[in-house]
Amino acid sequence: MKVLITGGAGFIGSHLAEKYLECGDDVYIIDDLSTGTLENIKHLQEDKSHKDKLFVTIDNILNHDVMLGLVRTCDIVLHMAAAVGVQYILENPLSSIITNIKGAEGVLELCNKFKKKVLIASTSEVYGKHTHAPLVETDNIIYGPSTRFRWSYAAAKLMDEFTALAYHRTKKLQVAIIRLFNTVGPRQTGRYGMVIPRFVQQALRNEAITVYGDGTQTRTFTYVGDVVDAISKLMECPDAIGEVTNIGGTEEITIKDLAERVKKLTCSASEIKFIPYDEAYTKDFEDMQRRVPSIEKIKGLVGWKQETSLNDILGGIIGYYRVNE
Repeated sequence: MKVLITGGAGFIGSHLAEKYLECGDDVYIIDDLSTGTLENIKHLQEDKSHKDKLFVTIDNILNHDVMLGLVRTCDIVLHMAAAVGVQYILENPLSSIITNIKGAEGVLELCNKFKKKVLIASTSEVYGKHTHAPLVETDNIIYGPSTRFRWSYAAAKLMDEFTALAYHRTKKLQVAIIRLFNTVGPRQTGRYGMVIPRFVQQALRNEAITVYGDGTQTRTFTYVGDVVDAISKLMECPDAIGEVTNIGGTEEITIKDLAERVKKLTCSASEIKFIPYDEAYTKDFEDMQRRVPSIEKIKGLVGWKQETSLNDILGGIIGYYRVNE
Protein backbone atom coordinates (compact mmCIF):
# COMPACT_ATOMS: atom_id res chain seq x y z
CA MET A 1 0.00 0.00 0.00
CA LYS A 2 1.13 3.56 -0.74
CA VAL A 3 0.41 6.03 2.07
CA LEU A 4 0.59 9.82 1.77
CA ILE A 5 1.13 11.69 5.04
CA THR A 6 0.78 15.45 4.87
CA GLY A 7 2.84 17.03 7.63
CA GLY A 8 4.84 13.81 7.73
CA ALA A 9 7.93 15.49 9.17
CA GLY A 10 5.90 16.76 12.10
CA PHE A 11 5.56 15.18 15.51
CA ILE A 12 2.59 12.86 14.91
CA GLY A 13 3.23 12.57 11.18
CA SER A 14 6.74 11.22 11.68
CA HIS A 15 5.45 8.55 14.06
CA LEU A 16 2.79 7.58 11.51
CA ALA A 17 5.48 7.30 8.83
CA GLU A 18 7.46 5.02 11.13
CA LYS A 19 4.40 2.84 11.76
CA TYR A 20 3.49 2.35 8.10
CA LEU A 21 7.10 1.72 7.05
CA GLU A 22 7.35 -0.97 9.73
CA CYS A 23 4.24 -2.55 8.19
CA GLY A 24 6.01 -2.70 4.82
CA ASP A 25 4.06 0.09 3.14
CA ASP A 26 5.47 2.76 0.84
CA VAL A 27 5.29 6.13 2.60
CA TYR A 28 5.11 9.49 0.85
CA ILE A 29 5.64 12.59 2.99
CA ILE A 30 4.97 16.22 2.17
CA ASP A 31 5.98 18.89 4.67
CA ASP A 32 6.99 22.55 4.38
CA LEU A 33 8.96 22.35 7.66
CA SER A 34 7.09 25.31 9.15
CA THR A 35 6.57 23.36 12.38
CA GLY A 36 7.96 19.97 11.36
CA THR A 37 11.66 19.18 10.99
CA LEU A 38 13.82 16.84 8.94
CA GLU A 39 15.38 15.72 12.22
CA ASN A 40 12.09 13.93 13.00
CA ILE A 41 12.49 11.63 10.00
CA LYS A 42 16.29 11.50 9.75
CA HIS A 43 16.40 8.02 11.28
CA LEU A 44 13.87 6.82 8.71
CA GLN A 45 15.81 8.28 5.80
CA GLU A 46 19.05 6.75 7.06
CA ASP A 47 17.52 3.28 7.50
CA LYS A 48 18.67 1.28 4.45
CA SER A 49 15.59 -0.96 4.65
CA HIS A 50 13.48 2.10 3.80
CA LYS A 51 15.60 3.13 0.80
CA ASP A 52 12.94 2.39 -1.80
CA LYS A 53 9.95 2.81 0.53
CA LEU A 54 10.20 6.40 1.79
CA PHE A 55 9.68 9.44 -0.43
CA VAL A 56 9.97 12.95 1.01
CA THR A 57 8.77 16.15 -0.66
CA ILE A 58 9.62 19.49 0.93
CA ASP A 59 6.80 21.72 -0.22
CA ASN A 60 3.56 23.34 0.89
CA ILE A 61 0.27 21.44 0.76
CA LEU A 62 -1.20 24.48 -1.03
CA ASN A 63 0.95 23.64 -4.06
CA HIS A 64 -1.80 22.09 -6.15
CA ASP A 65 0.40 20.51 -8.82
CA VAL A 66 2.64 18.76 -6.31
CA MET A 67 -0.32 17.54 -4.28
CA LEU A 68 -2.10 16.33 -7.40
CA GLY A 69 0.81 14.03 -8.23
CA LEU A 70 1.11 12.72 -4.68
CA VAL A 71 -2.59 12.03 -4.13
CA ARG A 72 -2.88 10.36 -7.53
CA THR A 73 0.07 8.08 -6.69
CA CYS A 74 -1.05 6.98 -3.23
CA ASP A 75 -3.80 4.64 -2.01
CA ILE A 76 -4.73 6.47 1.21
CA VAL A 77 -4.10 9.97 2.55
CA LEU A 78 -3.53 10.92 6.18
CA HIS A 79 -3.97 14.69 6.38
CA MET A 80 -1.97 15.71 9.43
CA ALA A 81 -0.50 18.98 8.12
CA ALA A 82 -1.73 22.02 10.03
CA ALA A 83 -0.66 25.16 11.78
CA VAL A 84 -0.57 23.96 15.40
CA GLY A 85 0.20 25.16 18.91
CA VAL A 86 -1.40 28.02 20.80
CA GLN A 87 1.71 30.21 20.59
CA TYR A 88 2.12 29.64 16.85
CA ILE A 89 -1.56 30.32 16.10
CA LEU A 90 -1.57 33.60 18.04
CA GLU A 91 1.64 34.77 16.38
CA ASN A 92 0.58 33.73 12.86
CA PRO A 93 -3.22 34.10 12.73
CA LEU A 94 -3.75 34.72 9.00
CA SER A 95 -1.34 32.09 7.64
CA SER A 96 -2.72 29.59 10.18
CA ILE A 97 -6.29 30.07 8.97
CA ILE A 98 -5.23 29.79 5.31
CA THR A 99 -3.17 26.65 5.93
CA ASN A 100 -5.82 24.92 8.01
CA ILE A 101 -8.85 25.70 5.83
CA LYS A 102 -7.43 25.84 2.30
CA GLY A 103 -5.07 22.96 3.00
CA ALA A 104 -7.88 20.63 3.99
CA GLU A 105 -10.07 21.84 1.12
CA GLY A 106 -7.32 21.03 -1.38
CA VAL A 107 -6.68 17.58 0.08
CA LEU A 108 -10.38 16.70 0.06
CA GLU A 109 -10.86 17.97 -3.49
CA LEU A 110 -8.00 15.83 -4.80
CA CYS A 111 -8.99 12.77 -2.79
CA ASN A 112 -12.46 13.08 -4.26
CA LYS A 113 -11.03 13.50 -7.77
CA PHE A 114 -9.03 10.28 -7.49
CA LYS A 115 -11.43 8.47 -5.11
CA LYS A 116 -8.82 7.96 -2.38
CA LYS A 117 -9.67 7.16 1.24
CA VAL A 118 -8.62 10.03 3.50
CA LEU A 119 -8.29 10.81 7.20
CA ILE A 120 -8.71 14.39 8.40
CA ALA A 121 -7.00 15.22 11.70
CA SER A 122 -9.08 17.63 13.75
CA THR A 123 -8.69 18.66 17.37
CA SER A 124 -10.36 18.59 20.77
CA GLU A 125 -10.25 22.39 20.61
CA VAL A 126 -13.36 22.33 18.42
CA TYR A 127 -15.42 21.63 21.57
CA GLY A 128 -14.65 25.12 22.83
CA LYS A 129 -15.49 26.30 26.34
CA HIS A 130 -17.30 23.28 27.76
CA THR A 131 -16.53 22.49 31.41
CA HIS A 132 -18.31 19.14 31.64
CA ALA A 133 -16.65 15.78 31.07
CA PRO A 134 -16.39 13.61 29.18
CA LEU A 135 -16.77 15.40 25.86
CA VAL A 136 -18.86 13.42 23.38
CA GLU A 137 -18.58 13.78 19.60
CA THR A 138 -22.21 15.00 19.40
CA ASP A 139 -21.80 17.77 22.00
CA ASN A 140 -22.66 21.34 21.03
CA ILE A 141 -19.86 23.79 20.29
CA ILE A 142 -19.23 26.84 22.50
CA TYR A 143 -16.73 29.48 21.32
CA GLY A 144 -15.66 32.92 22.46
CA PRO A 145 -15.89 36.04 20.24
CA SER A 146 -14.08 36.36 16.91
CA THR A 147 -11.96 39.13 18.40
CA ARG A 148 -10.23 36.41 20.46
CA PHE A 149 -7.95 34.78 17.90
CA ARG A 150 -7.53 31.84 20.27
CA TRP A 151 -10.73 30.50 18.71
CA SER A 152 -9.61 30.87 15.08
CA TYR A 153 -7.84 27.50 15.21
CA ALA A 154 -10.87 25.72 16.63
CA ALA A 155 -13.21 27.34 14.10
CA ALA A 156 -10.90 26.53 11.17
CA LYS A 157 -10.62 22.87 12.18
CA LEU A 158 -14.40 22.69 12.66
CA MET A 159 -14.78 24.02 9.11
CA ASP A 160 -12.47 21.23 7.95
CA GLU A 161 -14.83 18.74 9.61
CA PHE A 162 -17.89 20.28 7.93
CA THR A 163 -16.17 20.17 4.54
CA ALA A 164 -15.08 16.56 4.98
CA LEU A 165 -18.57 15.48 6.03
CA ALA A 166 -20.07 17.35 3.08
CA TYR A 167 -17.77 15.48 0.68
CA HIS A 168 -18.83 12.22 2.28
CA ARG A 169 -22.55 13.01 2.13
CA THR A 170 -22.66 14.49 -1.36
CA LYS A 171 -19.78 12.73 -3.15
CA LYS A 172 -19.57 9.51 -1.11
CA LEU A 173 -15.90 10.21 -0.38
CA GLN A 174 -14.40 7.73 2.07
CA VAL A 175 -13.29 10.09 4.83
CA ALA A 176 -12.72 9.56 8.54
CA ILE A 177 -12.34 12.48 10.96
CA ILE A 178 -10.47 12.32 14.26
CA ARG A 179 -10.41 14.76 17.16
CA LEU A 180 -7.06 14.51 18.94
CA PHE A 181 -6.71 15.31 22.64
CA ASN A 182 -3.21 16.48 23.63
CA THR A 183 -1.02 13.92 21.91
CA VAL A 184 2.45 13.78 23.48
CA GLY A 185 5.68 11.81 23.23
CA PRO A 186 9.23 11.85 21.87
CA ARG A 187 10.04 14.37 19.13
CA GLN A 188 7.37 16.83 20.26
CA THR A 189 8.70 20.34 20.69
CA GLY A 190 7.76 22.88 23.37
CA ARG A 191 8.45 25.70 20.94
CA TYR A 192 4.82 26.35 20.01
CA GLY A 193 3.20 26.15 23.43
CA MET A 194 3.09 22.36 23.98
CA VAL A 195 3.00 22.03 27.74
CA ILE A 196 4.70 18.72 28.59
CA PRO A 197 7.89 19.19 26.54
CA ARG A 198 8.14 22.74 27.88
CA PHE A 199 7.79 21.58 31.50
CA VAL A 200 10.28 18.74 31.00
CA GLN A 201 12.90 20.92 29.34
CA GLN A 202 12.55 23.59 32.05
CA ALA A 203 12.82 20.97 34.80
CA LEU A 204 15.90 19.32 33.32
CA ARG A 205 17.60 22.71 33.10
CA ASN A 206 16.52 23.56 36.67
CA GLU A 207 14.75 26.62 35.28
CA ALA A 208 11.42 27.82 36.61
CA ILE A 209 8.57 25.56 35.47
CA THR A 210 6.12 28.13 34.11
CA VAL A 211 2.43 27.39 34.62
CA TYR A 212 0.14 29.72 32.69
CA GLY A 213 -2.89 30.93 34.63
CA ASP A 214 -3.60 29.51 38.09
CA GLY A 215 -2.95 25.90 37.09
CA THR A 216 -6.44 24.63 37.94
CA GLN A 217 -7.26 23.96 34.26
CA THR A 218 -7.29 20.23 33.52
CA ARG A 219 -6.21 18.11 30.56
CA THR A 220 -5.67 14.50 29.57
CA PHE A 221 -2.65 13.36 27.57
CA THR A 222 -2.30 10.54 25.05
CA TYR A 223 0.92 8.81 24.05
CA VAL A 224 1.71 9.24 20.35
CA GLY A 225 2.21 5.50 19.89
CA ASP A 226 -1.33 4.87 21.12
CA VAL A 227 -2.65 7.58 18.78
CA VAL A 228 -0.85 6.10 15.77
CA ASP A 229 -2.34 2.70 16.63
CA ALA A 230 -5.82 4.26 16.80
CA ILE A 231 -5.40 6.01 13.44
CA SER A 232 -4.25 2.88 11.64
CA LYS A 233 -7.16 0.88 13.07
CA LEU A 234 -9.71 3.54 12.12
CA MET A 235 -8.39 3.62 8.55
CA GLU A 236 -9.16 -0.09 8.29
CA CYS A 237 -12.64 0.23 9.83
CA PRO A 238 -15.53 0.70 7.36
CA ASP A 239 -17.80 2.00 10.13
CA ALA A 240 -15.39 4.89 10.84
CA ILE A 241 -16.05 6.36 7.40
CA GLY A 242 -18.20 9.48 7.56
CA GLU A 243 -17.76 9.68 11.34
CA VAL A 244 -16.06 12.03 13.80
CA THR A 245 -14.15 10.12 16.46
CA ASN A 246 -12.33 11.23 19.61
CA ILE A 247 -8.83 9.89 20.29
CA GLY A 248 -7.61 10.73 23.77
CA GLY A 249 -6.70 9.64 27.25
CA THR A 250 -8.95 9.60 30.30
CA GLU A 251 -6.42 10.33 33.08
CA GLU A 252 -7.39 13.91 33.99
CA ILE A 253 -4.84 16.13 35.74
CA THR A 254 -4.56 19.82 36.60
CA ILE A 255 -1.68 21.69 34.97
CA LYS A 256 -0.39 22.60 38.44
CA ASP A 257 -0.28 18.93 39.43
CA LEU A 258 1.35 18.10 36.11
CA ALA A 259 4.14 20.59 36.83
CA GLU A 260 4.66 19.09 40.27
CA ARG A 261 4.79 15.57 38.86
CA VAL A 262 7.35 16.57 36.21
CA LYS A 263 9.45 18.24 38.89
CA LYS A 264 9.35 15.10 41.05
CA LEU A 265 10.11 12.67 38.22
CA THR A 266 13.07 14.73 37.02
CA CYS A 267 14.39 15.31 40.57
CA SER A 268 14.55 18.95 39.56
CA ALA A 269 15.42 21.94 41.74
CA SER A 270 13.10 24.12 39.65
CA GLU A 271 10.53 26.36 41.26
CA ILE A 272 7.00 26.32 39.90
CA LYS A 273 6.13 29.80 38.73
CA PHE A 274 2.61 30.98 37.80
CA ILE A 275 2.40 33.37 34.85
CA PRO A 276 -0.82 35.33 34.17
CA TYR A 277 -2.30 34.62 30.75
CA ASP A 278 -1.94 38.23 29.64
CA GLU A 279 1.81 37.96 30.23
CA ALA A 280 2.21 34.53 28.64
CA TYR A 281 0.14 35.26 25.54
CA THR A 282 -1.34 38.14 23.61
CA LYS A 283 -4.64 39.77 24.55
CA ASP A 284 -6.37 37.40 22.11
CA PHE A 285 -5.92 34.39 24.37
CA GLU A 286 -8.72 32.64 26.23
CA ASP A 287 -8.27 29.23 27.85
CA MET A 288 -10.38 26.10 28.06
CA GLN A 289 -10.80 25.09 31.68
CA ARG A 290 -11.35 21.41 31.09
CA ARG A 291 -10.85 18.95 28.24
CA VAL A 292 -11.56 15.24 28.79
CA PRO A 293 -12.77 12.96 25.97
CA SER A 294 -15.35 10.25 25.85
CA ILE A 295 -13.72 7.29 24.11
CA GLU A 296 -16.79 5.09 24.00
CA LYS A 297 -17.20 5.60 20.27
CA ILE A 298 -13.68 4.50 19.32
CA LYS A 299 -13.93 1.59 21.74
CA GLY A 300 -17.04 0.46 19.93
CA LEU A 301 -15.55 0.96 16.48
CA VAL A 302 -12.13 -0.67 16.85
CA GLY A 303 -11.77 -1.69 20.50
CA TRP A 304 -9.16 1.02 21.14
CA LYS A 305 -8.22 2.50 24.51
CA GLN A 306 -5.16 4.28 25.82
CA GLU A 307 -2.49 1.77 26.85
CA THR A 308 0.20 4.13 28.16
CA SER A 309 -0.21 5.76 31.58
CA LEU A 310 0.68 9.39 32.22
CA ASN A 311 3.66 8.39 34.37
CA ASP A 312 4.98 6.18 31.58
CA ILE A 313 4.42 8.99 29.07
CA LEU A 314 6.34 11.43 31.23
CA GLY A 315 9.11 8.92 31.85
CA GLY A 316 9.57 8.40 28.12
CA ILE A 317 9.64 12.12 27.35
CA ILE A 318 12.06 12.83 30.20
CA GLY A 319 14.34 10.07 28.92
CA TYR A 320 14.15 11.47 25.39
CA TYR A 321 15.13 14.97 26.47
CA ARG A 322 17.92 13.76 28.75
CA VAL A 323 19.55 12.32 25.62
CA ASN A 324 18.57 15.01 23.15
CA GLU A 325 18.93 18.23 25.14
